[in-house]
Amino acid sequence: MHLKVNGKMRKYTGPAFKRLIDVLREDLRLTGVKEGCGEGECGACTVLADGRPVNSCLIPVAQMEGKTIQTVESLGTPEKLSPLQQAFLRHGAAQCGMCTPGMLLSAQALIRAKKAKTPQDIRKGLSGNLCRCTGYQHIIDAVQETAKKALKR
Repeated sequence: MHLKVNGKMRKYTGPAFKRLIDVLREDLRLTGVKEGCGEGECGACTVLADGRPVNSCLIPVAQMEGKTIQTVESLGTPEKLSPLQQAFLRHGAAQCGMCTPGMLLSAQALIRAKKAKTPQDIRKGLSGNLCRCTGYQHIIDAVQETAKKALKR
């Protein structure tokens, strides 16, 4: 099976019903994808499939054939963070880091869809991602700042 992950075609030859999160972490070594609950409740494992947030812990890899998958590794590098990652850093929106990859990808999808206009929009858009550390306001502020800048471009 062929998967387009972070802009590159990747080949996977294992079991078709292996969870996407396991393929990404174990087979493709994309360890930015985090597993929290393993039940699709926390959003830590969120990746983008054709630009839409999905819980990679719930999806068999076979369902991803022909789709474009993005993990947090696609956003930026430690040397060159994306604008959203920079805003998370500036606002203190990442603490323990467990929810951060999923939060970043869900936020990125909101911003691209131009659905992050108000704090309420952002809260609704990120409602599938749980954070136990920040209290959410720092995350909302970072997303709102990035969304405003993106609208100006």
